[in-house]
Order: sequence, then structure tokens, then C-alpha cells
Amino acid sequence: MNWAFKKILQRSLSIGIRTGKFTVIWPDDSSTSFGDGGEPQASLQIRDWATMRRLTLNPALVLGEAYMDQGIVPVDCSIHDVLNVVMQNVNKYWHEVPVLHWHTVVHQALRPIFQANDAQRSRRNVAHHYDLNGRLYSLFLDRDRQYSCAYFPRGDETLEAAQAAKKRHIAAKLKLDRPGLTVLDIGCGWGGMAMTLARDYGAEVTGITLSEEQLHEARARATAEGLDDRVSFELMDYRNLNQQFDRVVSVGMFEHVGIPNYGEFFNVIKRSLKPDGIALVHSIGRLEGPSATNQWIAKYIFPGGYSPALSEVLGPVEKSGLITTDIEILRLHYAKTLAQWRFRFAANRDAITALYDERFCRMFEFYLSISELSFRVGDHMNFQIQLTRDLNTLPLSRDYMVETEREKAFAASGD
Repeated sequence: MNWAFKKILQRSLSIGIRTGKFTVIWPDDSSTSFGDGGEPQASLQIRDWATMRRLTLNPALVLGEAYMDQGIVPVDCSIHDVLNVVMQNVNKYWHEVPVLHWHTVVHQALRPIFQANDAQRSRRNVAHHYDLNGRLYSLFLDRDRQYSCAYFPRGDETLEAAQAAKKRHIAAKLKLDRPGLTVLDIGCGWGGMAMTLARDYGAEVTGITLSEEQLHEARARATAEGLDDRVSFELMDYRNLNQQFDRVVSVGMFEHVGIPNYGEFFNVIKRSLKPDGIALVHSIGRLEGPSATNQWIAKYIFPGGYSPALSEVLGPVEKSGLITTDIEILRLHYAKTLAQWRFRFAANRDAITALYDERFCRMFEFYLSISELSFRVGDHMNFQIQLTRDLNTLPLSRDYMVETEREKAFAASGD
């Protein structure tokens, strides 16, 4: 039966790989090349028939698993090179490959089940990824541990500069025009955004998270920086909020809410905002309409996670009664961010292997590469949505955002 599975997989690859050159070395040491022979190019060895059969039946899940378990190995290239060829093609032709199309249709239909992120499941999902050894993240993130898309105004910034620019960009949209404004940070991570808003803008910030690891680190950092009087962090689900704030910000958390909970999420934002309040939601999104989370990502990296199309977000916003006052699409910024994380991860690979093991490192390498390429050659992007309760809350033009951001950038430069 191995020959039959081989023929099916060859057929799928011939449909899905049309540009560049992708060479597969089969378990019997024969090889087949797919594509037009141009660039990009990569080669992959399938080391056993069991892996080949599993790839034939569910390539979206098994490709990552097989790399983790060394059932497949790149030949004279890296896993990033392999994924670059695959994703540049599959992102265009996946709907013509029967097995990919079928799995996408089924998983999109099952999203209400996979994304039923009640409080208990949300806590478990967060622990899966964010309660890993804290030193891991210090080995590939910037010094402030910003674990979300950075902002590259020129495109050649360092990771530290781009993450600082991201925080200024978001703060400008929050219009923190006077000290003492109260800010709620939903999904505060390790506290970097909250502490920046308190230290540089005079805000009084409450950060909430479901990660115990992040909570302990954020509190320790606030104490070390002498910000205890202006910043507090709580272990809390957003649905349990019962206080109003002048501003609400959420960066990189909305991807974990789940489609069935979008209405409740924006209802919580509305009731948490004072009548003249402003909210800013920063999230990963997708450009080509609703779809499903990659199966491998959902199983190994972000269970319950989903990057929505704007068409899936704006309906719940409108039903909540919130007013959308600004939307910005950040193109390629996350690709640049992830590339820098990937380089730093590679530079510290030995230290990370000592923390976990070789299989974990291969898992994380696959995650960083497939994520970067989703933004570079796929349909992923980031969006920032500014929201208010009152149509008259903000100035008529966006000039205040640009002016505030430039002033803060000038001050940070020390000029």
C-alpha cells in the first residue's frame, strides 16, 4: 500500500507546488521534484513510510509533527527554507489540493467547538504557552518582553526600537493627554505596556492576565522600577471585570478570545469604559476572509486560538454599541518581528535546549518560521481598532496621534 500513498502525496504536491523547486526524497531513496525549477528551492527527506502515510492523510498537522520527531529532515537547507517554498505555493493553491481543502472546511465548521474558550478552558490554554520557563522568552524577545507585533516606521529598526515604537504608536491612539487617567490592560503579558503607560504618560494602570508566570514577573518588575503606586496586576478573566476606566487597551490577547465570545468581549469593553473613554484593540488578523487555525499551531502552540478576518470582528463591535473611530492595518510588521525572534532563538539555541530538549527546540523553530511566513507570504496581518462610546470623544482628524507619537519619539531619542 505504500506505493498508493506515495502516488496520492505526489499528486497533492504536483497540484500544490507550482513555483520554485521542491524536492522530496522518499523512504526508498528515490526522489521527485515539484514546481517550475525556479526560486525558492528546498529539499526534504521523508525517512519512513509511516510518516509518508500520515503526511498524505493530514499534511497541515503532520508536517510539523514529523519535523519535531525527525520523521522528516531538511536536506542541505533549513526548515525555514522548506516552509518558504511550501507556503508560497500552498497559500495560493491550497483550495485545489483535496486533502487541504477538506481539512480546512471541516475545521472551519468546528470552530465553535474548538474556540469555546470559557474561563476554565482559557486559563488552561494560556498556561500551555505562557507559563513556560520565563527564561525562554528572555532569550529571544526584546528586553521589555513584548510578545506581540513590533512597529517598524522605517523598516530597519532594531527589535528594541521597534517594540518601543509600537508602544508609542498605541499610546498615541489612546490619547493619554493628561496624567492620572486610569487604564485597563487586558492580557498584560509581562507588564511592559502597563509600566510604559504609567512611567511615560502618568497613567494609573491595572493589568490583568491568566498566566501565573506572567503575573509574578510583572509584579516583580513593577516593584523593581518603583511603579507599585501606579501599576497593579491581577490574575483575572476579562469577563469578571466590574470597574470603569478612562482607557482600555488589549495587545495580542484578542487572538485567544474565540469567535463564540467576541460579543461578550466587546460588551465587557463597553461596560469597562467611562462614557468618554477610549479603547484600543491590537490583534493578529487575516486578509482573505474567515478560515480556520492551522491544526499544528492549534495543537502545539496556541490551543483555542484564532486570527480573525475583520469581517468577523466588526459585527460584534457594532452589536455592542461601541463606535469604531479608527482602523489601521499593519502589513509585514509582524514578519519583521518574527524574523528577529527567529534569529535570536537560533543564536541562543544551546541555552534553550538546556532548558527543555531538542524536540522542543524543533517545535519552536517550526512555530517561528511558519508564523513569520504567514505574514510574509500568507494572508496574515495585524489590525488596530480604536473604539469609543461617544461620537464626540475624539478630535475630528488623526493629527493628534501623529503629533503625540512624534513628540514622544523625539523625547526618547534624547535630541
